[in-house]
Amino acid sequence: MDDSMSDLVEKGKKRLQWARDHMEVLRKVREEIKERGTLKDMSISMALHVEAKTGILALSLAEAGANVKMASCNPLSTDDSVAEALREEYGMDVFAERGESEEEYYDHLNSTLEHDPDIVIDDGGDLVSLIHKEREDLIDRIQGGCEETTTGIVRLRAMEKDGALEFPVMSINDALMKHLFDNRYGTGQSTIDGLMTATNLQLSGKNFLIGGYGWCGRGIAMRAKGMGADVLVSEVDPVKAVEAKMDGFEVAPAKENIKKADFVVTATGCKNVIGEEEIKNAKDGCILANSGHFNNEINIDALEEHSKSTQIARDDVKEYRMKDGRKLYLLADGRLVNLAVGQGHPAEIMDMSFALQMLGAEYVVKNDLETRVHDIPRELDEKVAKLRLEADGVEIDELSKEQKEYIENWEEGT
Repeated sequence: MDDSMSDLVEKGKKRLQWARDHMEVLRKVREEIKERGTLKDMSISMALHVEAKTGILALSLAEAGANVKMASCNPLSTDDSVAEALREEYGMDVFAERGESEEEYYDHLNSTLEHDPDIVIDDGGDLVSLIHKEREDLIDRIQGGCEETTTGIVRLRAMEKDGALEFPVMSINDALMKHLFDNRYGTGQSTIDGLMTATNLQLSGKNFLIGGYGWCGRGIAMRAKGMGADVLVSEVDPVKAVEAKMDGFEVAPAKENIKKADFVVTATGCKNVIGEEEIKNAKDGCILANSGHFNNEINIDALEEHSKSTQIARDDVKEYRMKDGRKLYLLADGRLVNLAVGQGHPAEIMDMSFALQMLGAEYVVKNDLETRVHDIPRELDEKVAKLRLEADGVEIDELSKEQKEYIENWEEGT
């Protein structure tokens, strides 16, 4: 190993150790599952963002006895130092490289399937989709899977509705201890991290447009507001639009909001949130970024079509000089800015999400599940919540016997 590679591995080792030191809930879950032996000798194929926290999940599964192969779920989200450290220091099969081509991306997904997986852990649905489209030979062996993010769950529920889903999948994303914290606090903080790293520009006093007011959009709005930005929201869901309005944000269609937006961040799991009309209306100097899983939330083809030239303004910032003279800036080629530029969600956040991933994988093994998308059982959600409180040294109240009897007695009203 040459010096540069050795330095890269050492950097990755330190990032892994830092994450491990801040993932107490996952440690406790790992120890419990290892003691039960539920995942011993199980083959697990993973497609997640290959970075430090995900690395600790992979190592935790391996330490619980599983055979793990891992690829990335996005071409720009791999931390090469972590990937190399996992390969060199821990002997793990990791098929991922930052900036991989589309062909390499799918080759890497296929490589995770070489050991005929019992369990699939996915983020965005590409691995599950690949199995159903091209690797039907594996379906009868796979006991089930776990899906990490909103985009993947949307795809899986569409597959279920169409009768195309061939094995059960646990919806990690819809667990309370995932979407209430990962999607909101994780995406909120890591998106701002990505924006600041890419641009080094001020947020306070700027107009900050968020496409989508789901849990991720709420989190981004909260953090942008905390940085002093004037937050604008565009939504298609009337209930979420009312919530955004009541939270104090200006709600209007994206084609109108973008006329005054200095920053735009999409976070919906849908395509063309910023489409051709929005690009035509965008304010001169507008900075476009995406925190959704795939790079289709901003219509890059329309950006190209309406520009007369492009240049790299700084790392991860591409300037589009429009035919009418405006300049628009796209961050990280429209890929999820919090991982393509930033370092992803905080370790304490992913601690809870990945504890749910391990518990979800064990649940698949322990139960003969119907072929559909399954919610995480409430007791597993509460287990992770209690472990988080314990790790933080927080105690909470318990219902007394009298209180339990009161809420269970419909006849007693006063």
